Amino acid sequence: MTTNSISSADSSWTGMVPVDDTALAVTDTGGPGIPLIYLNGQFATQGYWRRVLADLGPEFRHITYDERARGKKSKLSADYSFAACVRDVDAVLAARDVDRVLVVGWSYGAFVGAHWASRNPDRAIGAVLVDGAQPYDWLDEAMEQRIRKLFKRLGWITPLLRPTGLTPRMTAAQQAECNIELGKLSRARELGPVLDDITVPTRYVLASGSSFGSRGDEQELIRASLDAVCAGNPHLRISAKVASNHDHILRKDFHAVAEAVREVAAFDHSGH
Repeated sequence: MTTNSISSADSSWTGMVPVDDTALAVTDTGGPGIPLIYLNGQFATQGYWRRVLADLGPEFRHITYDERARGKKSKLSADYSFAACVRDVDAVLAARDVDRVLVVGWSYGAFVGAHWASRNPDRAIGAVLVDGAQPYDWLDEAMEQRIRKLFKRLGWITPLLRPTGLTPRMTAAQQAECNIELGKLSRARELGPVLDDITVPTRYVLASGSSFGSRGDEQELIRASLDAVCAGNPHLRISAKVASNHDHILRKDFHAVAEAVREVAAFDHSGH
């Protein structure tokens, strides 16, 4: 690991974790509490979680990181696929010597968290999925074209914001492909079996209304798919539906997310 720093007073750590052809900027608060790993929105950064972390406080061990080409420090890669994002969870946990963890994911990160929890029932303490990982067939050819046009239209401004870490260091085409891949992974035949296989306590926190790029009641139709999912798997439950929309939920309704984390953490009786 490179460019890292350790605070002996509180065992916190910040640094770069190598994985595949890249390296990820990671922050670990350390401490003896239940470890939580936070999985960001598709083009978001670890900073989005700061209010959730503050609400939960030092009772928990918080591990945050920026995905490939996101934030100010995580490096570029030849692979921005969903599979790579799931592998990155394991890479970060291995680097921080964490075996069992509670995964907390928002938006795209909720999909990553659901897949990871489904594949790792012995390592997942539980999962909190924030307005994501909802099976719905929203991607068709017209939507693909809409996504490509949206990112192409934004292509002039995103490079200007890259030094701030607010936009990824990816091309418009790469961002569009990531979003289209997510649409394919969202299909009921793809995501449904993943959610059915989750055997650890999992709580959803849902937003209301729209999200960036959506129209009308598209997001509410997607959220409605969870009723059948939760009815079919007793490990899954909707913890809260809040007033803020998809894009603002971590800023305005962070307390509901923190409460869902506490609810899931209460199921862990292993002492880890």
